[in-house]
Amino acid sequence: MTSDTSLASALAAGTVVLDGGMSNQLESAGHDLSDELWSARLLAERPEAITEAHLAYFEAGADVAITASYQATFEGFAKRGIGRERAAELLALSVESAREAARRAAAKGVARPLWVAASVGPYGAMLADGSEYRGRYGLSVDELADFHRPRLEVLAAARPDVLALETVPDADEARALLRVVRGLGVPAWLSYTVDGEHTRAGQPLEEAFALAADVDEVVAVGVNCCAPQDVDGAVRIAARVTGKPVVVYPNSGEAWDAGARAWAGRSSFTPEEVTGWRASGARLIGGCCRVGPEAITGIAAAPTP
Repeated sequence: MTSDTSLASALAAGTVVLDGGMSNQLESAGHDLSDELWSARLLAERPEAITEAHLAYFEAGADVAITASYQATFEGFAKRGIGRERAAELLALSVESAREAARRAAAKGVARPLWVAASVGPYGAMLADGSEYRGRYGLSVDELADFHRPRLEVLAAARPDVLALETVPDADEARALLRVVRGLGVPAWLSYTVDGEHTRAGQPLEEAFALAADVDEVVAVGVNCCAPQDVDGAVRIAARVTGKPVVVYPNSGEAWDAGARAWAGRSSFTPEEVTGWRASGARLIGGCCRVGPEAITGIAAAPTP
């Protein structure tokens, strides 16, 4: 089932649990993601695998499924010979796959409200060269808005519960995304990837979060795809600057090696940290890369401060 209650209403009432890393779950199920399209390739080749990954997270305790559209772009699909019409169908399928997982979860006895967040990754995700962790692409805000607009319009037309503007490394890209979401008729959250108290492009988080403070469409702001130790400071800044609920879903603590296309280091993510994040203002909490269903179960079970 999906919920008749809006996500914004749920956030006002308490904590909502996000899912974990889509790629983590797909790789655990034996799927090869060594491709520039990453998990988006399976939308064309194995959509059932996407649905099964969403279902695993719903059963683990997630209330929100983030779709497999992070790296799904018209430009990226075109490199694989997929035309615009088919690319639009695959973007819509990413939302429907999550909806189907929610229906299956309900049939298996999951009775709580469930929501679908349509992932909108940054420009750098399409480049597939790690530049989403740097920003500063050399494009203007207008050019970035032109890049994001067609995909956002297709995803919004698929009627997700919320648009996840995620892993944004640069305040300029946030400006472009916020310009496009105005008037689409679908709420959004804005989530930066950060290094300490700055965006990956080096802007202070106070300035970056302030961009969303007066945007009515934005129901939450925060951080994702960052080290767990960077969350506490970002949560406090986001809550203070915007007055909105805060979204956090960090990585496991391992580091991505773009050249080797592999993760390195150790996991430092612990569900016990969730209580502190809640106390600082986080209301939409989950995990990103290398955070699987077991950790999401831990987040769902974390005590309320």
